[in-house]
Amino acid sequence: MTDRSFSRSHAEFTRACQSIPGGVNSPARAFGGVGGEPVLIERGQGAKLYDIDGNEYTDYIGSWGPHILGHQHPALIAAIEETLKRGTSFGAPTIAETEIAELLCEAVPSIESVRMVNSGTEATMSAIRLMRGHTGRDVIIKFAGCYHGHVDSLLVQAGSGALTHGNPSSPGVPAGCTNDTLVLTYNDIEQVAAAFEKEGDKIAGVILEPVVGNMGVVIPTMEFLRTLRELCTKHGALLCFDEVMTGFRVAFGGAQERFGITPDMTTLGKIIGGGMPVGAYGGRKEVMQSISPTGPVYQAGTLSGNPVAVACGLATLRTLKETNPYPELEAKTTKLTAGLKSAAEKAGLEHQLAQVGSMFTLFFNPNEVTNLDVAMKSDTDRFSKYFWGMLNRGQYLPCSQFEANFVSVPMTDADIDATIKVAEETFAEMVG
Repeated sequence: MTDRSFSRSHAEFTRACQSIPGGVNSPARAFGGVGGEPVLIERGQGAKLYDIDGNEYTDYIGSWGPHILGHQHPALIAAIEETLKRGTSFGAPTIAETEIAELLCEAVPSIESVRMVNSGTEATMSAIRLMRGHTGRDVIIKFAGCYHGHVDSLLVQAGSGALTHGNPSSPGVPAGCTNDTLVLTYNDIEQVAAAFEKEGDKIAGVILEPVVGNMGVVIPTMEFLRTLRELCTKHGALLCFDEVMTGFRVAFGGAQERFGITPDMTTLGKIIGGGMPVGAYGGRKEVMQSISPTGPVYQAGTLSGNPVAVACGLATLRTLKETNPYPELEAKTTKLTAGLKSAAEKAGLEHQLAQVGSMFTLFFNPNEVTNLDVAMKSDTDRFSKYFWGMLNRGQYLPCSQFEANFVSVPMTDADIDATIKVAEETFAEMVG
């Protein structure tokens, strides 16, 4: 293992702590789950990141998913530069907004009409309001372990029983904000059926990650997805897929294309801005007509459809459509996960490896991870040793056992082979 210096990162993180809470602008960057301090990034290029101390890493975060084409892809940079020549924001409509809306409607099976916003959190917040406003009902079902942004009504933990309403999981969220949120167990069909049996006429909608990325990658059963679709249809509730992470990642049309289950609504983010701040929510035209200005449900945003973000997003989506990198991406990811699994088995480490497309998570867990309860039994101390062993050998992974890893187009076979070799060294160190 090459000795790496993080002296500048340490100094700059210490400086940041004086003016930024915890020294970071998102808890996901804090390295709190693995101990120690974060490294500060200077630049990215292709599949690589470079920190301010000059260390190089293969990037398995990709800004938490959107850099499917890697960093500084020429088409994206050109689109941003050309747009900047005309201005950064107008607070008025542009043709590019219509172009990206048309592309989203074409690509995503559930989307007939779409509204641009500025983040995944804005998208889910707006979708929840629309589901309630359109149906005239209040109750929302979510699933423990699925994260939908820092929306008050969705920052909720399970109640004391399977069908009780949730409790706030953060100070600052009044109990009243979560009184109409039911929290169920992911992949538990019987719980879902019981919830609809008890409160079906009060349920406005169900929101879920169709492939979970926020407790690590957790794969839905087809029976679970089909049951949700059938029960929502039967009871007049709306089904919303939060595809902020999976949209244009696990397939061009997202998880709903991959699994053949069409929701009523979809939330998007990350990739549709190519790494720029952006989000969107869309669905059946009948539902979307309830949003202002055509309907009574209010939602607005001065920077929604920002021309620079939209230009970057259009360049990303058009490149993905033209090049169709998905079969190659999945093959690379499968090669990597097979190598990681083999290395973990050789070292005698209890583990599970979950993969969907170019998303994956290595769990240090003896049991298949199907929901949050199982995920929380993972050995986080062992993950911390894995994380630092990989980081010190040039692999930039999520700093939590409960996050997804992402493979990008510019990663080469040599990159994959190097990562597997580094994992073998790290696992040997962990058990040595």
